[in-house]
Amino acid sequence: MDGLAFLNITQENLNKAKMVVEKSPFVLRTPILKNAEELFGLDKRCNLHIKLETLQKTGSFKTRGLVNQLAHLPPSVLEDKKSLVAMSAGNYGKAFAFAAQQLGLPATVVMPDVAPISRVKIIEGYGAHVERVPVQELKQTVDRHVIQDGMHFLHSFDDTNLICGCASAGFEMLDDIPNPDIVVVCCGGGGLLSGVAAAMKHSGKTTKVYGAEPEGAPKMFQSLQEGKAVTLKSIDTIASGLAPPMAGKNNFEVIKNCIEGIILVSDEEIGRAMRVLYDGGLVVEPSGAAAFAALLANKVPGVKDNAQVVIFLTGSNVTLDELNEFIGKKD
Repeated sequence: MDGLAFLNITQENLNKAKMVVEKSPFVLRTPILKNAEELFGLDKRCNLHIKLETLQKTGSFKTRGLVNQLAHLPPSVLEDKKSLVAMSAGNYGKAFAFAAQQLGLPATVVMPDVAPISRVKIIEGYGAHVERVPVQELKQTVDRHVIQDGMHFLHSFDDTNLICGCASAGFEMLDDIPNPDIVVVCCGGGGLLSGVAAAMKHSGKTTKVYGAEPEGAPKMFQSLQEGKAVTLKSIDTIASGLAPPMAGKNNFEVIKNCIEGIILVSDEEIGRAMRVLYDGGLVVEPSGAAAFAALLANKVPGVKDNAQVVIFLTGSNVTLDELNEFIGKKD
């Protein structure tokens, strides 16, 4: 783990974060659906195991990183009931608003104006204030709240405490599948992918870890090509949760050192994956289905008979109308 020590992602901090997550009332230990290849029509292409973060509290993995961020809040934030602020397209904002409500802290979520209105209503339902702005104005809006209003900012993906918290999902997975050959995780800003990859590296596994990213939001794919974290000028994908305009700088450092590569999937492939999962009894949002889409489209290298493959399904926050739109089911 020495290669990540400069980010403070050490064995000690990963272990501490794992304990924080295990003790938190905001996080569930999610199950793995083992040997699911036949259920989803993969004809024994591999031994498929699915980590069901769709069953997590608030419907996504985001609570894992968030609770470790909250564990590192300055004492003055809690003592003075200081306002928290975050930027999110939905799932982190939902987890953030839920946790802030439970802690009795005021919260503001700055959301891109293209985020689904259904996500806005859910976040407001937890008592948080939502401010919708153009994607290009997210950071400057947050900065204004921090500087002018004295709010405390929690980053929705580019934060080492968040990465260490997300690593708990990787450690849990290893408890159930001790020696996976391949692990595929969705990639938006890169928080979960970084955490799972760090867990694999920390555990001394030879597992090949891949990220799955939408073709219409390939910020981490391009970052690896250019050798630095990039910001995209435009985003176009149904997977809004994987569509922050920028790659996390801390996440990029982990990802470039710990994974095999990023696999790009189209919106059509994501929609097909959602349909196959739905037919198998699982409701998954577009962002949550990206890793399965990569496998279903035969884009994951090294998949063969008897390979132990773990796919992370990361979110279930999708409305019935959105399901009808994305997978074409009108009944």
